[in-house]
Amino acid sequence: MGYSTCDILEKCKTAFDDVKTFYKKPFINYGGRTSDTGMFYTEVVAEFLCDHLNAFVNGIPQITRNASYQTEGHNGIFHADTPREEERIAMEMFNQSKSGMRYDYIGDMIDYQTPLKNKRTDESGKIDLLAYDGSTLYILELKKPDSDESMLRCVLEGYTYLRTANLQKLLSDFGLPADTVVKACPFVFRNREQHKEMMQERPNLKRLMELLDSKPYYITKIDGKYVVTED
Repeated sequence: MGYSTCDILEKCKTAFDDVKTFYKKPFINYGGRTSDTGMFYTEVVAEFLCDHLNAFVNGIPQITRNASYQTEGHNGIFHADTPREEERIAMEMFNQSKSGMRYDYIGDMIDYQTPLKNKRTDESGKIDLLAYDGSTLYILELKKPDSDESMLRCVLEGYTYLRTANLQKLLSDFGLPADTVVKACPFVFRNREQHKEMMQERPNLKRLMELLDSKPYYITKIDGKYVVTED
């Protein structure tokens, strides 16, 4: 059974009761199209967010960590039984950067799994990767190659983390200039689900990404090395 446009809009309105968890809602990942207009479900959501942008942006509360965002022990060492593939990829990309390889477009990986919580009960995740190119700090929302999460989910999760972090303290903790630009960007594998979405006609998603200044970057693994591209 499919959903109508009104069905999806009602889900959006209900989810707006707690904006900081909006990106986690199941309908953000719905595939397919509405039963009445034939619009992609995620396009309906993206249009809703464009129309309620201020409420979305300002509804995400900031969490200031008393501890440093730069966590001791983030040395790129992981074990074979590390459970999450995304975490392993993030650490591999961090290690590749530490070995002297600079990534095109985003610079150097300076941290992975950067914590956002101040206390255990805070409802927030961790930044998958932080990259710095000398003027911009990128909050990268990484998805593994076989992830079936929507590009919309990637955009909203990364942007939620951007709004959650105390950016002034984040920059200070990593010794970066106070005037550094900070952006949240989807970081997904080329020719996989999220990249394929960007090749489709999805004007509302692309408009939302422009409004949030969220530019996607794509990963390819060539001869055991990760490469980053813009398309």
